[in-house]
Amino acid sequence: MIPVLFQDDWIAVCLKPPGTISQDGPGDALPERLRGQLGCGIFPVHRLDRDAGGVMIYAKSSRAAGALSGEMAQGRFQKQYVCVTQGRPQADEGAYWDLLLHDKARNKSFVVKRMRGGVREAGLEFRVLAVRDGSALVSVKLLTGRTHQIRVQFASRGTPLLGDRKYGGGDGPLMLWSCALGFRHPKNGRWMAFSAPPEDRPWEAFREELDALR
Repeated sequence: MIPVLFQDDWIAVCLKPPGTISQDGPGDALPERLRGQLGCGIFPVHRLDRDAGGVMIYAKSSRAAGALSGEMAQGRFQKQYVCVTQGRPQADEGAYWDLLLHDKARNKSFVVKRMRGGVREAGLEFRVLAVRDGSALVSVKLLTGRTHQIRVQFASRGTPLLGDRKYGGGDGPLMLWSCALGFRHPKNGRWMAFSAPPEDRPWEAFREELDALR
């Protein structure tokens, strides 16, 4: 069963298990699982990497999906993540801005130095919550939504996410989690916010800090 944090006739807010696909497609697709579990239409409005988990919102109709997608395009969604990096960022808090190019054939993003076709600006804010055994628990607020953005922006500065094989973080589970989501309800415009820190064993070293995020 997929944990559902909230649902009504318009939306469903759930916890994506790591390893599932956030969009429709071959493999263990979360939208299809939700359709079977909830018995209704499920329309994706944003993405989360396959190996990441955490809070996601799905629309239950094309009308709701259009409204949510419009809000997201205008930067009105609030997305908060936690991750664990190899080493620690040079500053305890700050912002990263880069130009990213996504290679669709390799499904990999790269930091580049100049704007050209396919390149998009990417920004995030971060804050180091704790450092243990050479790794850092970092809170991240996305300012833009680019493919693999958090992963490549931290990796490009020598602090890849633990478990991120694609960007130099080594083996193991990917230590990236969508811990909070804020948005306006597509019907009545009421602000809604949901949060859920990771509970899995790989995160236990930072349990005290994660529980404080509830």
